[in-house]
Amino acid sequence: MSTPLPPSTRQANDLIRDIPVVRHDRLPNDADGQENLEDEDIEGNRETTIPESIHPAPVPIPKSQRRGILGRFTVVAEVQEPKAYSRRTKWYITFVIALAAVAAPMGSAIILQTMGRRTIYLVSFVLFVIWNILGAVSTSIAMLIVMRLLGGGAAASVQAVGAGTIADIWEVKERGNAMGIFYLGPLCGPLLAPIIGGALAQRWGWRSTQWFLALYGGAFLFFLVFALPETLKTATPPVDEKNKENAPSEHRLTRINSRQKVKQTSHKWTKMLKRWLINPLKIILYLRFPAVSITVYYASVTFAILYLLNISLQDTFSKPPYNFSTIDVGLVYIPNSLGYFLASLFGGKWTDRIMAREAKRAGRFDEHGKLVYRPEDRMRENAWVAAFLYPAALIWYGYALSGAAEKGVHWVAPLVANFWFGVGSMLVFAMATTMLTEFMPKKASSGVAVNNFARNICSCVGAITADPLISAIGNGWLFTGLGVIAMASSVVIWAMRKYGPRWRQVMDRELD
Repeated sequence: MSTPLPPSTRQANDLIRDIPVVRHDRLPNDADGQENLEDEDIEGNRETTIPESIHPAPVPIPKSQRRGILGRFTVVAEVQEPKAYSRRTKWYITFVIALAAVAAPMGSAIILQTMGRRTIYLVSFVLFVIWNILGAVSTSIAMLIVMRLLGGGAAASVQAVGAGTIADIWEVKERGNAMGIFYLGPLCGPLLAPIIGGALAQRWGWRSTQWFLALYGGAFLFFLVFALPETLKTATPPVDEKNKENAPSEHRLTRINSRQKVKQTSHKWTKMLKRWLINPLKIILYLRFPAVSITVYYASVTFAILYLLNISLQDTFSKPPYNFSTIDVGLVYIPNSLGYFLASLFGGKWTDRIMAREAKRAGRFDEHGKLVYRPEDRMRENAWVAAFLYPAALIWYGYALSGAAEKGVHWVAPLVANFWFGVGSMLVFAMATTMLTEFMPKKASSGVAVNNFARNICSCVGAITADPLISAIGNGWLFTGLGVIAMASSVVIWAMRKYGPRWRQVMDRELD
């Protein structure tokens, strides 16, 4: 006779009743530490299947043991193995974190793997709301700058933690597609912010933009409390509520003197300070691995150029011969954002197919007949297409603007170039982010965090130097030079193809 489930477990099961017993495609790691994943068509028309016992139906965690702030209130139950969620639940979670990432369109984060995802989301949005309210009531430009800095830092964690959530719930074979859809959220920022911000500022002044951000953050914070479960895999299985009540207490009264008490308290605070202040900075050490450093370099160069382009759009189209209004300047960001959307929708699926093709071509199968994927396989012809598209678009953009006054080039011409820049640069961003989650599968958010840390330093430099460079040499020479730099940086693709497997093996040994 089967033992009835505790009430809390039955309730959690009701919340995820759409989840059947699934055929899951995660197996123990291979010799190089990479995940072994199935392919639907192996060796012609032979289809391999995986026993259901490898990953049974997701086991919900009782409400009293769910992690994260207010975790017991989530509509979707936290489960022991996040990858066992149904596809419908996975896409739901992906949609939620994509919406959360709208608040941090281009952010950086240094986070701790042990804190869990949900707590970071909620704390980040609480701080985001507070700093934007203070920004809205700022009494000086200095106060506004500080509040904007703190608000950006609070929202920034969403991008790194969001990529970690994608890695938590999606297998490698589908992660590229899921990462592309997730990036639709962050890219809504560059698309919507200039339009909404321009309209608000023109109608009610700059303070209205800060109040809008505070209201958006508050509304989404309330939504996250109920919508998002913890997805970081549990280190230990939860304790059954009935057995927990009957189990003998592990706590025993012990005699301790004052000196021992002070020593224990000091050790506790030292450990806590190290965890919060020192350990996060250790992610920078991942740059010692060539596979990580060159991937981060390529993404950072592209990101810096993106910010130079954004500054150029605002500076150029607000002046003669265009003299666009504030709202019109916001609208010129639409073409490159449309390119981002297109690449997000199709680029991820493309890289997933490339990985499967490369695994088949190399004959990488495990003992179960499943394909063994490698992260460096994501950087193939898709990377070469991106390496041509966005540098060529930069040169096109610079030439179109430099010829606008003398040759009467229409303002549409540089915006068409921006569309292709959006396609090419988004292929780079999604590819780099997905690769970093797979080079460090057990520390996915740390891989994304070091990428954001490096690329946002570059974007800061780009944003600061953009206006002086445009004034000194003009858009034509500036973006021609940037196009040449971008083309030269594509040597990364060749290096990853030639040395990537060796770098990954060394990295796997050191991280294990």
